[in-house]
Order: sequence, then C-alpha cells, then structure tokens
Amino acid sequence: MDGTDVALFPYLPYILQDTWEIGTSPSIVIDLMRKHVGNHANLKVLDLGCGKGAVSVKVAKAFGCHCHGIDAIPVFIDEAKGKAKEYGVEQYCHFEVGDIRTMVDDLKGFDIIVLGSIGPVFGNHLQTLTILKTCLTPNGLIILDDGYIENDSSYSHSLIQKKSTVMKHIDNAGMKLIDEAFTSVDEIKESDDFIFNKLKARCQELIVREPHKTSLFLDYIAKQEEENDVLETKITCSAMVIRKKKKIPI
Repeated sequence: MDGTDVALFPYLPYILQDTWEIGTSPSIVIDLMRKHVGNHANLKVLDLGCGKGAVSVKVAKAFGCHCHGIDAIPVFIDEAKGKAKEYGVEQYCHFEVGDIRTMVDDLKGFDIIVLGSIGPVFGNHLQTLTILKTCLTPNGLIILDDGYIENDSSYSHSLIQKKSTVMKHIDNAGMKLIDEAFTSVDEIKESDDFIFNKLKARCQELIVREPHKTSLFLDYIAKQEEENDVLETKITCSAMVIRKKKKIPI
C-alpha cells in the first residue's frame, strides 16, 4: 500500500488513517503460532515493516509474549504505541521508527519473524531469507506473508515470482517451507474493497485540498486498483511458515 512515488510518502498517514490492519492478518499469524510453537509467553517476535502494529499488538494480547515492531513511518509507530496501550499490552510491545534494511544486522535471537506484505525490501526470496535467518534462534520461524504465481499460469510480473522459483530460493537459503495458510479470494476481496474505499475517499479529499497534485493521488488510486486485481485474480496469496533446515550429523 505504499505506492512507488516518494512524493506520496508524506501523505500515506492521511490516506490510510481509517485502517489499522493494513498488511498481514493478525489472526492468521496467531493461528500459525499456536500450531507450530509452544511456550508462547517466552517468545520473542520481530515484526518487520509493522505498519500500525496490528500484528504485534494482537499477538501480544493473545500470548503475552514480547513483540518488537519496526516501521519507517513515524505516525504509524505512534498509532502502534497507542493501540498497544489501548489493548493493555504496552509492557510487551516495543515499537520504533527505522529502516529495517539497515537495522536488521543488529537484530538477533528472535523466535518468530513476521514479514508481512511489504514486498521485496531485502531483495528476492533467497536474499531475504539469507538475511533474516541470522536473526532467528536455532528453531525459529519466519512467517512470510506474500504472493506467488502458480507454475502453470501464463501471467508474469516484474516483482512476483513463480511458485517453483520461490521454493527453490527457500531451499537455496538453507531453509524449508513447513506450512502455508491460504487466504481465500473472497476474504482478499472483502479486505481490498474496505481499504480501497477508505483510501480513495481520502485521496479525493487531498485532491480538493491540493489540486496541483491531482495526478499524484489519481495515480495512487489507479495503482491500488491494479494491485487489488492482481491479488484477487492473478496470484496465490499465503502466509508461508519457513524454518532452517536441520543439520545432519556426519
């Protein structure tokens, strides 16, 4: 939801002010954590590109575990802190403003890393997993909310890979896919429609306020429509649970 024109970035807090959950579904993350890890209260969770903190806040509420969320937009972090207080989990949640690309080298010892719907910030899947696995405990998990193109599809996209390529990258990173949670098309469409209608209305307000930037806001609306079509009709969306391969003793 961040667009591609940096001129738009200062307006994102206004455009997205009506939506708290702007990325990965917290309920999916919670379900996957219940399924694949135990000792929940002692877990350390790293939420990269955390947005307004919906995943971290709801995970902390569900398990009483410690969550560290990082996002580049200060207003989003302010809202995340407010939500943590509202939900009574401020003692479990630490939110900070920063560039996850430069901060990741100093982030170690996490049991769960959530990388939710933020695109190829670290590069392709091989580059991303190679970087992030150094932040994990030996048995830690990465929950990667992403999309891929089915192998038999004729569709192509510069930033979205075929499933076979994603699986190859996971393997080459020394990791393995252990589970996937799929989001149905109806669920995706319902979420897309809700967010899109809100952001479109806010963009229209900005056009009235700043008519000299009309093309900036109209381009953003058009890109979101295009993105929604891709999510709903062209690719498979899933939350992939990825773990380091076990070393085989010689």
